[in-house]
Amino acid sequence: MQEFDLGIIGGGPGGYTAALFAAKQGQKVVLFEQSDIGGVCLNKGCIPTKSILHSSEIYKKLQNCSEFGISTGEISLDYSKVIERKNNTVEKLRKGIELALKNAKVQVVKSEAEIISKNEIWADGEIYNVKQIICAAGSSPKELKGLEFDHKFILSSDDILNLTSLPKNILIIGSGAIGIEWARIFSNFNVTTTVLEIAQHLLPLADIEVSKRIERIFKAQKIKFYTQTSVEVIENKSVTLSNGEIISPDVILVAPGRFPNITEYLDGVTYIGDVTGEIQLAHFAMKEAIEEVTNIPFRKDLTPSVIYGTPEIAWVGKKEQDLEPATYQKSLILVSSLGKAWCDGETEGFIKLLSQNGHIVGAHIVAQEASSLLQQIIIAMQNNIDIEKLKEICFAHPTYSEGIFDGLFSFK
Repeated sequence: MQEFDLGIIGGGPGGYTAALFAAKQGQKVVLFEQSDIGGVCLNKGCIPTKSILHSSEIYKKLQNCSEFGISTGEISLDYSKVIERKNNTVEKLRKGIELALKNAKVQVVKSEAEIISKNEIWADGEIYNVKQIICAAGSSPKELKGLEFDHKFILSSDDILNLTSLPKNILIIGSGAIGIEWARIFSNFNVTTTVLEIAQHLLPLADIEVSKRIERIFKAQKIKFYTQTSVEVIENKSVTLSNGEIISPDVILVAPGRFPNITEYLDGVTYIGDVTGEIQLAHFAMKEAIEEVTNIPFRKDLTPSVIYGTPEIAWVGKKEQDLEPATYQKSLILVSSLGKAWCDGETEGFIKLLSQNGHIVGAHIVAQEASSLLQQIIIAMQNNIDIEKLKEICFAHPTYSEGIFDGLFSFK
């Protein structure tokens, strides 16, 4: 029987981060992963999706670059090369993580693992004795009744990554991060794209003003969408919606979210990341891992949410619809007021700040570089820096960050 200080189940962002930080502290660590190191984020989520999204944005920009004084001639697309680049990117990053684990002397067991007790893990016919167990077993695509995956016509977010050619027409069920990003990808590649959302607005977890702006952007980009609508029946690839509309997509992407890979939890075992069903974001899992191993805390309520594409969408903290009237102040700066936005030709969106008692309590951004802009605000919120103090900061010009500066001076 092998003995370790820490046994980790799952080699995704939570698992490998816990392993590396624990090993750095001198702990003897064993990591169990039955599939590829990197988990959903690296292999089936964040990284491959962003790689394809970037290719789609280059393709779209090249088709519209004449306004910048650039002529390219005829533009052609080889989607198989897009997928090849995606695969190469994933492989390089995976090898980097594997090398880091090896250099940290983390023992990696490529096998399914089962927790026997809070100090025992069974894997590959052997029992491993450990002082502590961290389970970061991840999540899987969620199915909907009547829309079960057949992996040919009805696809999961895993399946969509394996397409080697583009459909001409796609129906996307769900308008969370997965649905919005894939709608952008397919639209950029000139695929006829329709999004279906059961809630009242697209991106229902976002601030209402963000949701409404995304709907406006989708209309401008000719991405068709239906809200408060579901699939009524499917017959021979003909889809009848609850509003009576009938569409005939080549494929359907079902993207209502993900469910934890474990539903029973054992006392004495630490669970982190997607498997908890709490906040299913890679950076949340990584911070949970660091907190568990190093005791460095973080504020879960300040976990940033980001949806990629043009423009980016990012938010943190309280939403306007969740606040009582007359208890807060709002600042909204249009991106079109910023010089840098006009230089870049990216004038769509806004920077919205919410304040209470002289402090920022929420930020909602639809803009180029929104993911980076949000981090500046999170630092201020995390450290409880009041708005009057933030006004003393010198922001560079021309930048998108100036929108934050202008927003601060909108508060009385």
